[in-house]
Amino acid sequence: MMNATAKILVHKIENFTPELLETLAKMVENLEIQNRLSVPQFQIDEVLYRIQFHQENPKTKLDFYENISDLKMNCA
Repeated sequence: MMNATAKILVHKIENFTPELLETLAKMVENLEIQNRLSVPQFQIDEVLYRIQFHQENPKTKLDFYENISDLKMNCA
């Protein structure tokens, strides 16, 4: 299935105008930049752990301020 999809995409891309190819290249480049700016997995795991802990202990207080600050510093 993946191979067939790739062949369809290649065929369509081969028929693009130069302007459309340039636009597609810019879009792909933007996607690559967004992937490089993604949040590290250990920080996502930490937030998920805290949410799970809070769900199991609803009287506890959720305190994400330090994590959000850390995320802002690491992703800015």
